[in-house]
Amino acid sequence: MAEVIKMPRMSDTMTEGVIVSWLKKVGDTVKSGDVLAEVETDKATMELENYTDGTLLYIGIAEGQAVAVDGVLAVIGAPGEDYQALLSGAGAAPAAPTNAAPAVATETAPPAEQPAAQPDTQPAAQPQAQPAEQPQAQPAAQPAAQQPAAQTSAQPAATPETAPAPTEEERVKASPLAKKIADEKGIPLQQVNGSGDQGRIVKRDVENYTSPAATQAAAAPAPAPASTTSVVPGKEGFHDVVVSQMRKTIARRLVESKTSAPHFYLTMDINMGRVMDARVRINEYLGTKVSFNDIIIRAAAAALRAHPKVNGSWLGDKLRYYDHIHIGVAIAVEDGLVVPVIRFADAKSISQISAEVKAYAEKAKTKKMQPADYEGNTFTISNLGMFGIEDFTAIINPPDACIMAVGAIQQKPIVENGEIKIGNMMKVTLSCDHRIVDGATGAQFLQTFKQYLEEPVIILA
Repeated sequence: MAEVIKMPRMSDTMTEGVIVSWLKKVGDTVKSGDVLAEVETDKATMELENYTDGTLLYIGIAEGQAVAVDGVLAVIGAPGEDYQALLSGAGAAPAAPTNAAPAVATETAPPAEQPAAQPDTQPAAQPQAQPAEQPQAQPAAQPAAQQPAAQTSAQPAATPETAPAPTEEERVKASPLAKKIADEKGIPLQQVNGSGDQGRIVKRDVENYTSPAATQAAAAPAPAPASTTSVVPGKEGFHDVVVSQMRKTIARRLVESKTSAPHFYLTMDINMGRVMDARVRINEYLGTKVSFNDIIIRAAAAALRAHPKVNGSWLGDKLRYYDHIHIGVAIAVEDGLVVPVIRFADAKSISQISAEVKAYAEKAKTKKMQPADYEGNTFTISNLGMFGIEDFTAIINPPDACIMAVGAIQQKPIVENGEIKIGNMMKVTLSCDHRIVDGATGAQFLQTFKQYLEEPVIILA
């Protein structure tokens, strides 16, 4: 019996996904575990895995289109099985996607070619599978339609958009998005190792390709963006950018947080002189580089253990205080912001925290983060000090009760023992949800946090 494949929820905040590319086409035999498509979620580009054996009978969403969670994506069943009633019951439009493809094939393809066509496949998704497009672009070659092999070899240069020549690169199995990125960067696909289904090259493979030859080739198309960013003096202009799934989710969640949680803010200056000395010694001892943010995470985790009422969530009819401490660390990426979670941060050393943060930063940059990487935070830290920002306020990251904004370390005059000295000061601002954290509670947490950083031996002992 045929089964409907629906859009799964691939992250806790996902409401819809965009089909980046289909890795299977209508008529293909698929089995459980095969990757059907690449899906862009609010966090990363992920693979849609198949869970049933059969033939792909129907594809309901074209590449580049969005579909809500639980929306119909495809149907898998026995060859020739009637699935229209199944689609109607699932709330999908039964006729349009399946009838559109045959109409195009009948109108443009020579009769001799129709048996080889795949009528259920959407033309936009698989242009290389539609030989009917060749006569349309090259009318003079019409008589050769009855000899597909001769036709293909005769017209490689005339129709590169619709019928690529059977070069070595064409024979490489790659997703449409991977081909597009490779073309933009000048990367030869035959030199890229595929990690997708049956060795298929997917987006991440092209993005991770670091061959010197690819680097040189990628430099060629670099001047192209200049035309889109050039400004003509005295002439008005603008350009629109399609909102990514990640940016949509950031907008929705932060609006909900700001409008539903009554924020208040507590700011404190912290002398980082001893932390700076300790960091030098730590790096010398470990032989690696830990950041100030790694030490800040460790101090915050210890302060949360001392003040558990800050480590909680508002659940409407009850307050939840967590026994574990999972600290979310905001990391900026091209499309917005991701918040991977350092789990049981109070039980980890600074070197362990440093290694995890570096690993998460690399995964975020290459869009390889998984839902388990960014779920379960009980407190969040956002640090813009590396950008020279002195102080700022952050919007609470649900379901946390607080988020701490960390600014840059700056040299300022301070008074110690009645004398004016130069101190290395850092400003932090704690945003609190007043429904669960009161002013005194937040202030006591910051006092402890400050003590741990101004006397780092406490958290290093």
